[in-house]
Amino acid sequence: MPSLDRKMLRDLWQMRSQAVAIALVMACGIATFLLSQSMMHSLALTQKTYYERYRFADVFASLKRAPESLSDRLREIPGVGQVQTRIVVNVNLSLPGWDEPASGKLISLPELHRPRLNQLYFRKGRWPTPGRDDEVLASEAFSQANDLRIGDTISAVINGRQKKLRIVGIALSPEYVYEIKPGDLLPDNKHFGVFWMNYEALSIAYDLDGAFNDLSVSLLHGASLDEVIARVDDLIEPYGGLGAYDRDDQPSHKILDSEIEQNRTMGLFAPTLFLSVAAFLLNVVMTRMINTQREQIAALKAFGYSNLEVGVHYLKSVLIIVAGALVVGIPLGIWFGREVTEMYAKLFHFPEFTFRILPKVLLTAAGVALAAAVLGTLGSVVRAVRLPPAEAMRPEPPTGYGPTLVERLGLGRLIPPVALMVVRQLERHPLKTMLSTIAISLAVSVLVLGNFMQDSVDYMMAAQFHWVQRYDMSVATTDTVADRAIYELASLPGVLQCEPNRSVSVRMRAGPRHRRVGIMGIRADSDLFGLVNMDGKQVTLPPGGLLISQTLADILQVGVGDWVQLEVLEGKKPVRQAMIAGTLQDFAGLSVYMELDALRQLMREGPVVTGAHLMIDPNYQTSLYRELKETPQIAAVTVKQHAVDSFDKTVAESMRVMKSINLIFACVIAIGVVYNSARISLSERSRELATLRVVGFTRGEISAILLGELAVVTLAALPVGLVLGRGFSWWMVSALDQEVFRFPFVISNGTNAFAASVVLVASAVSGLIVRRRLDQLDLVAVLKSRE
Repeated sequence: MPSLDRKMLRDLWQMRSQAVAIALVMACGIATFLLSQSMMHSLALTQKTYYERYRFADVFASLKRAPESLSDRLREIPGVGQVQTRIVVNVNLSLPGWDEPASGKLISLPELHRPRLNQLYFRKGRWPTPGRDDEVLASEAFSQANDLRIGDTISAVINGRQKKLRIVGIALSPEYVYEIKPGDLLPDNKHFGVFWMNYEALSIAYDLDGAFNDLSVSLLHGASLDEVIARVDDLIEPYGGLGAYDRDDQPSHKILDSEIEQNRTMGLFAPTLFLSVAAFLLNVVMTRMINTQREQIAALKAFGYSNLEVGVHYLKSVLIIVAGALVVGIPLGIWFGREVTEMYAKLFHFPEFTFRILPKVLLTAAGVALAAAVLGTLGSVVRAVRLPPAEAMRPEPPTGYGPTLVERLGLGRLIPPVALMVVRQLERHPLKTMLSTIAISLAVSVLVLGNFMQDSVDYMMAAQFHWVQRYDMSVATTDTVADRAIYELASLPGVLQCEPNRSVSVRMRAGPRHRRVGIMGIRADSDLFGLVNMDGKQVTLPPGGLLISQTLADILQVGVGDWVQLEVLEGKKPVRQAMIAGTLQDFAGLSVYMELDALRQLMREGPVVTGAHLMIDPNYQTSLYRELKETPQIAAVTVKQHAVDSFDKTVAESMRVMKSINLIFACVIAIGVVYNSARISLSERSRELATLRVVGFTRGEISAILLGELAVVTLAALPVGLVLGRGFSWWMVSALDQEVFRFPFVISNGTNAFAASVVLVASAVSGLIVRRRLDQLDLVAVLKSRE
């Protein structure tokens, strides 16, 4: 083995604890990168494969009723590949021995062939027997949530009549990878499911024989999406078309795409921060190691080693640390990836979803880690290479000594000698003090960032379920009904308060920009539905005009006072003009609100409603459930507590897994940073401290000097780190600002206290380790001259 390599291994062995700490910090960055990037690729690849194999449609549309002959005209549209017509209806469900309301979506199956688009993946069972009107396929998510098996029966209110349906198969559809009730953003698989049954059964029940009310279209390669949608709209408009839309507005696809994009963002954000901290630590360690080896560098050059050989010698140390980080980080990323895969499998329902590590992701992780390490230490290595042998033979110039600021102020005599030595050391080495403070403050900021997302989600859910949704239950009708239905609902047993609402589906346009949204009309003095900004402040519903989410305003590039065009997607599909009267910083979706009477006036309609919000008496809950399930005109019942429970079992559980992973990484980084700072300080001052022992200082006194410096630097770093943590958290909030979900910028006092406590504990433990090493100082070596 070459002599330089032996020297390198000796140096690494002497600083082994620091090298291990840095490697662990870097391993966290590598694991996070692998986790996020591989999960993104796994989701994207699974989505793409599933969509292609089971022919997920490109364009979707609903309508009132159209003859099957219309499908031939749809196929003639340039760019259209396949057309699948069907019947889709929303129904109320009942399960044996279960009083709680549930709802479902029934989708017809072609009689003579399998679906051309949105094909089903069979988990088990068989297809419904042709001609049978009581056999259905059930979605896997609903079946698992309710422990339903093949042969079990459920009841559905089909066009006002209760009918028992027998499950003969369990299936999955690319249309419902993320299975949610229409209008919801969170899954509630226990109370909502999708079912498929024979076309004949549904067509007879809803008087749609030879007709359809829903269609899906696939496009040929190179087709113009906007042109196809426009042509489809033209053809279905006479039949009560509700407006065609593409995958971007399909609920399941939209949320799945949002999750993939979130992984892409996190795959860049967290690893960048972690690897930056590791690069910073490497820079500090290598700089200080090279400073202590000035004479060795001079000797190497005097013996004929070239600048390149000296530089490569020090870079090899860095490469070994990176190699160790890869050995730990790659398995760690794979293990955490499998844990997150299980979490995602509860949210997204694929036939098969496995965590895949692509070779290019591994190579990218290794390349990024290597680049961060080399860039972090390159400056130190270059300085070592450029150091002339004669200059390197000299000791490092001594620090200029003089009275400190405290002494110049006349306060030196009030400070004990040991404390005064701490002050002198920190003030006379400002750069060293600043670097140590920055390193520990980064550890604090990473801990804040690791816990911040939980604070944000907790705040968002509290606001959504307590400030916005103040009701206990909401109901939606099958169609617009006269507002006397509100009085009928209010008279049901257990209803304490009932408030009407009117929902209108529109395509909102501002110049060339448009979005498909729903306008909710509510009373201005509503007690059961609140309009609340992210900061918790109540927003007043303007008496005229629209109140829209700020995200929608940004997409359409409109502001208060601007006018937008509303293409109504129901009834006679009128086109209206409305003014933006205000904006709302809400948490999710693209919301639009309007005062109820103003919306009716805009629609030029009478006092009609499409739903209501209810406050109920828990003692009458069961009887009220039965009444609502037997009411034909009620299409869906949503119980707020069910949404809360579903959130706790799905999204909250997922957040807990991610929080645990982030906090493990954050704690490792914090401990690594603090320990490195303590060890570096010890290695730099070991000669000086040993000298003090020789001249009569006790072990306790020299420990107080070194640990006092660590304590002062740590305490100074805490507020800096908390501010940095807020900055990083705000950066993350901005990066994750999407149409589907928007996270509020909220950091609790508990998060700040946790971050500070971990760093203080790490400092205390590091101090104890350093204290033991102080007891082992070689006092004889101090008497030897460096020169």
